[in-house]
Amino acid sequence: MPEMLMDNPVDCHDWLVVNDGTCQPCEVPAIPDSPVEPYRLYRFLTDLEDILHATPDDTQRLVQIYPLVRRLLTSSYWLQLEFVNPPAKPGWSVRSLYKEHDFLLTLQMVAWLPGNVSPIHNHGAWGVVALIGGQEKNQFWQRSPTPQHPDRIRLIGEKIFHPGDIVGFLPDAIHNVEPLGDQPAVTFNLYGVTDFSKRFEFDPIHHQARKF
Repeated sequence: MPEMLMDNPVDCHDWLVVNDGTCQPCEVPAIPDSPVEPYRLYRFLTDLEDILHATPDDTQRLVQIYPLVRRLLTSSYWLQLEFVNPPAKPGWSVRSLYKEHDFLLTLQMVAWLPGNVSPIHNHGAWGVVALIGGQEKNQFWQRSPTPQHPDRIRLIGEKIFHPGDIVGFLPDAIHNVEPLGDQPAVTFNLYGVTDFSKRFEFDPIHHQARKF
C-alpha cells in the first residue's frame, strides 16, 4: 500500500501547468469549514457543476476546484482506496468513479507502477490531478514549431509531485508522467469535456503529433 495523502497532509502544494508548459505555483483561496461532514462525492459534483456554470474561464475554474478536491479526498477517506493495483502489464490501471451521459466529466483513480512512462500528451480539456500515493515525476513540454516541423516540441522543465500535491492543466498543456520509487503512483484525476480534435500524443524525436 503506497503512502496515502491523509497519512502526510503537511506541506501540500497546488500547481498550475499553463498552455506553454510552464508549471507555476497556484494561490488557492481557503474554503470555509463545512457544517456537513464528511464531504460526500455527490456534494462535490454539485459544487463542481455550480463552478462550471458560473465560471467560463478555465484558469479561474481550476483555482476554485482545487480546494474542493482537497476537501473531498481528505474528508471521504474511502475514496483514496478506490484504485486497482496495476498489473505488471500494461503497468497501469484506471478505475472510473463517475459517469453520466449529460454531465460529460471524467472522474477516475489512476495507478502506475514504477518503471513505466506515459506518452507525451495534452488532454484537450482542463484537468486536475491530485497525487494520493507514491511519487510522480512530470516533464513539461512546449510547442516549438518550425516550417519543416510544425509539430515540434521541446522540453522546458520537470517537477516531482508528492502525496497531497494537486496540479491543474490547461487544455493544451503538454506533459508526460513517470512514477518514482518502489510504490505505485496513485492519482485522483478530474477532466472537463474533452475536445478530441485537439488531444494529441507527441513524438519529440520525429517531431510528429497524432490523435491520442
